[in-house]
Amino acid sequence: MTTETFEFQVEARQLLQLMIHSVYSNKDVFLRELVSNASDALDKLRLEKLRDDSLDADVSDLHIEIDVDKEARTLTVRDNGIGMSYDEVGQLIGTIANSGTAGFLKELREAQDAAGAEGLIGQFGVGFYSGFMVADEVTLVTRRAGESQGTRWTSRGESTYTLEKVDDAPQGTSVTLHLKPADPENQLHDYTSPWTIKEIVKRYSDFITWPIRMVPEQGDGEDASEPETLNSMKALWARSRDEVSDDEYHELYKHISHDWREPLETIRLQAEGTFEYQALLFVPSHAPHDLFTRDFKRGVQLYVKRVFIMDDCEALLPPYLRFVKGVVDAQDLSLNVSREILQQDRHIRMMQRRLTKKVLSTVKEIKTKDADRYATFWREFGTVLKEGLVTDSENRDAILAVASLATTHAEDEPTTLAQYVERMKDGQEDIYYITGESRQSIENSPHMEAFRDKGIEVLLLTDAVDEVWVDAVGEYEGKKLRSVAKGEIDLDGEKDEKADGEREKQTEEYAGLLGWMREQLDEDIKEVRLSARLTVSPACVVSDAHDLTPALENMYRAMGQEVPRTKRILELNPDHLLVKNLNQAYKEREDRSGLVESAELLHTLAVLAEGGQPKDPARFVKLVADRLERTL
Repeated sequence: MTTETFEFQVEARQLLQLMIHSVYSNKDVFLRELVSNASDALDKLRLEKLRDDSLDADVSDLHIEIDVDKEARTLTVRDNGIGMSYDEVGQLIGTIANSGTAGFLKELREAQDAAGAEGLIGQFGVGFYSGFMVADEVTLVTRRAGESQGTRWTSRGESTYTLEKVDDAPQGTSVTLHLKPADPENQLHDYTSPWTIKEIVKRYSDFITWPIRMVPEQGDGEDASEPETLNSMKALWARSRDEVSDDEYHELYKHISHDWREPLETIRLQAEGTFEYQALLFVPSHAPHDLFTRDFKRGVQLYVKRVFIMDDCEALLPPYLRFVKGVVDAQDLSLNVSREILQQDRHIRMMQRRLTKKVLSTVKEIKTKDADRYATFWREFGTVLKEGLVTDSENRDAILAVASLATTHAEDEPTTLAQYVERMKDGQEDIYYITGESRQSIENSPHMEAFRDKGIEVLLLTDAVDEVWVDAVGEYEGKKLRSVAKGEIDLDGEKDEKADGEREKQTEEYAGLLGWMREQLDEDIKEVRLSARLTVSPACVVSDAHDLTPALENMYRAMGQEVPRTKRILELNPDHLLVKNLNQAYKEREDRSGLVESAELLHTLAVLAEGGQPKDPARFVKLVADRLERTL
């Protein structure tokens, strides 16, 4: 047969060189990756045969086999799974899954330590290439199930690889590694040692549901021994809790998630009755860097009676639990399900409802029993969990019960809504909050002055989703959620007649100025009024009770939605000297054209104080500069 030689892509060559030159401290993972690839091939053949009974393929004894030859120093990982065609070998192996290689290289170079780099293997379909960490040459022989001709691929991991068609290839795929000499100092073990192979398989691949076999060593004159099965083949989710160690659970998590760190929590669920399924879910200890990107792959693995159906099954958990990884194994689903069918399947909806409640109840349990682990969870996933307050009204109370929110009550200790309600002052009817970009900016907001002065606790909400969920929730235990920057605020409760008289007197005194400023600032504001929330600042801008906040308007615009600009309300502090002097000047001058700039500056200062931007920054700078010049 004709042998053809091809060159690797540039990125593929760079990746090979990084692997060959010992980027990874733990080279044992190459066997995990090859076994995992073999297991996937067996899953695919089993599923293909179930879907197409006419497929000419032997599925009577699907297994993975490991052979070692000490004299030749070779190790072969063989499966009798789906195999690959000639074109598939060239496409999938020759180009390293032909996508994502450049991104993989970037992450690889940026990994801060060997453990971090090791965890990247497998993320972009490069598990096969991990073999070059321990081998000088790799040979792959494969034949796709149902086809008569096989393919041989060979490379020394340099710039080229060869492809040739072969007639005697068995069904499936075998990968033969021509091993480098053992080098214990560089963590390069003797992979012809049966003990080493057994230890690696037990550590990484014991949960694989297909038998992983190896022929035992035999002495001179001994008869050939029966192959030894190295793994238990019993899926971890099907074994009782006391049969499985935490290390085994953690290894499964790492295999599923490609995360090198241990999970924060392991969640088991076994549903029995009319619809049976088992679930083994994991809450990671760190949020992935792409958690909030559109391309983030969410969902858990779906099996039906131990048969792998799909990765990233989104229908099993809502989007706000997209950080959860794991396996769900159902007993009564069709093997021919598609993602579209799953969205409509009644059983899937039942499973999602129960899995969601189980995850939330587990988070509540962590919160009750382990403050440190809960703090880690909320720091990593609190923002995404709060999305459920908007999208999942059924579980809103459960999410509110575990929500941890920053507050003026304590700088370093967040609070729950229940704790806030317990601390509410006598006569306080509402739960007050303020939203903004950072704690520092909103704590110093003029909207907070009266609340700080009277010692009233305010929730400090700095996540983008906070702008949305507070309106969606509306109230908690009969207490309305109220923004300190919206509507009119009255913190005095029942006023006495003297206080009422004082306010009426102030309103009458400032009536002319308020009306005049309303006319002058008509393009930007819809009302000017005296403020009950200011004690130090001269002015602030607030939104009407039912209007969108500027931050929410910007959020909608960023999503491509056209939102009309909402005019806001300017509030003045009648006790501030600047406002008093402006009112006095208004009353004394017949020609008030010189006061227009003062009114404009006062409004812009109020916008800046809440973290907004001047409508015309250049004009604002000029007005301030002119005023400073006149005062010197």
